[in-house]
Amino acid sequence: MRCSRRALDRVFTGLVPVALGVLLSGCSSLAYYGQLAEGQWQLLRARQPVDKVIADPATGPLLRQHLQVAQQARVFASEQLKLPDNRSYRVYADLGRPYVVWNLFATPELSLQPVTHCFPIAGCVAYRGYYQQGAARGAAALLRADGLDVYVGGVEAYSTLGWFDDPILSSMVGWGDERLATVIFHELAHQRFYVQDDTAFNESFASFVEQEGTRQWRAARGLAATEAASGAQREQFIRLVLASRERLQAIYAGPLDDPGKRLAKQAEFERLRREYREVRDRDWAGDRRFDAWIHGPMNNAKLLPFGLYDQWVPAFSQLFKDVGEDWLRFYQRVEELGRMPIDRRKAQLQRLMPSPGKSQR
Repeated sequence: MRCSRRALDRVFTGLVPVALGVLLSGCSSLAYYGQLAEGQWQLLRARQPVDKVIADPATGPLLRQHLQVAQQARVFASEQLKLPDNRSYRVYADLGRPYVVWNLFATPELSLQPVTHCFPIAGCVAYRGYYQQGAARGAAALLRADGLDVYVGGVEAYSTLGWFDDPILSSMVGWGDERLATVIFHELAHQRFYVQDDTAFNESFASFVEQEGTRQWRAARGLAATEAASGAQREQFIRLVLASRERLQAIYAGPLDDPGKRLAKQAEFERLRREYREVRDRDWAGDRRFDAWIHGPMNNAKLLPFGLYDQWVPAFSQLFKDVGEDWLRFYQRVEELGRMPIDRRKAQLQRLMPSPGKSQR
């Protein structure tokens, strides 16, 4: 299936399987196919119209409030951001669990190249999704036994690229009204346009729509461009991780033998932790929101979602400016990029990237 960003400051969680394309895949094992089909079917059966849930006297006041604001954001998405106008996120499903799916990422021990999985419609993606945490952990254990780096992350949002009417999930409503709106923008962007076999393009595009859409959503309600400090911290953290990824790439491509690369890999992770603590204590007044992630077990696979979500966001931001911040013209240009061969597409995106030191809104 397709994927979405997580609540923990939208930095590192992963993608969700893209529904029908995956369900029809003949390349998955029977067990994997079965759990995808069962998980999707449970979601379809659990959906209810949001208006019905809001009107139900048994609905709690907090859930009712979240759903009301979500519907306002849903209208804004179609009317102002020119995102698809359909029944997605106008239905609700109570999951009874904290995550809709658990995504499994894997890389070789001495490479940041993801292990990919290819499906019809969705194309090749850098993860596999599991509807049960135990199944994801079991699959991770098998890959780890084969010498791969693995990372499992829970995902709270879900998209099927428009094949089904995607619901607001119970796992999403605890985020708060604004975060719920931003996920709707992100996932509808995937419905608006999606390119097979280019996860970084798809996620960066949807992440830009999410960020710019949220800025406009706040402005439309007369709210300041808030979370400036929080957003700056998040971006600073992402830059630390991406810089670490680049250094790891150089290590793996370098002349060291495998034992030397293993030592350099661990030294790089310690450098990342040290630089994080320095930035946190110097600039963030001791804010420790990322401590659990940075001090947990570290490997290549854990770093994968950063590059997938953020690599081309500045390029899409520049493209949006180039078309006068006109959403329809922006989507037209995005579609033109998406139709290019992947090497040419990447070259065009690279030309749109800001030079070092150039400010981005």
